[in-house]
Amino acid sequence: MNAAPDATDSPRTAQLTTERGVPTGYLSRTRSFTRRGGRMPPRHQDAYDALSGQYVIDVPRDGGSTTVDAAYSLDVAEVFGREAPLIVEVGAGSGDALLAGARALPGTDFLALEVWRPGIGQCLHRLLEEPLPNLRFIEVDAAVALSTMLGEGSVAELWTYFPDPWPKRRQQHRRLVGPEFTDTVCRVLQQGGLWRLATDIDGYAAHMRQVLDAEPRLELVSTERAPLRPVTRFERKGTAVGREITDLAYRRR
Repeated sequence: MNAAPDATDSPRTAQLTTERGVPTGYLSRTRSFTRRGGRMPPRHQDAYDALSGQYVIDVPRDGGSTTVDAAYSLDVAEVFGREAPLIVEVGAGSGDALLAGARALPGTDFLALEVWRPGIGQCLHRLLEEPLPNLRFIEVDAAVALSTMLGEGSVAELWTYFPDPWPKRRQQHRRLVGPEFTDTVCRVLQQGGLWRLATDIDGYAAHMRQVLDAEPRLELVSTERAPLRPVTRFERKGTAVGREITDLAYRRR
């Protein structure tokens, strides 16, 4: 997340992207992420080449590599070949929680929305030795895709673990968890469905509580660690420097 962003909010950037033939509305909007380096280790690239056809869903784009055509609707039952509860993880990274969940709940389907292709490659490398047929990936910006790609009330749980905290005051408008994304999550969650979140940044935890507590369609039901969320190397690094992990679970009323 330290790479330079491929978009800004400046009018000049919007003008330049139009001149380059890319839709301004896509690149000039506020992003909650930056695209880190796209290179993978050879073993991850080999896994991506071998398994992406099986695990990575190819969606129609709308001007950029992380967009999805607003007219496109994902047929989840067709993709997984069955009717089953669906858990969506936003920003799966290297896939620790995702793979643990798919392994523990074979009767549930898991869909990862991830903008970082090397992370998908790393997950696929792990799937070489342990195939998980109830798992799929889409390389897409979840904040945009969830508003159109999945049906209303189609998701049993949505996971947002350790999203980019954008800690500087001038950056905080880029945080994924905000009123607009909350409205999108409420649209796709089924009644009684859960939105599970985690962060190791106190300021972001307070921000999450403020935003989600103000949403009448959601109610806080737990601050305990999510049962399927493993302790990751990333989390250990945070706790080693004194950061406190906050877990939240909100239920769709």
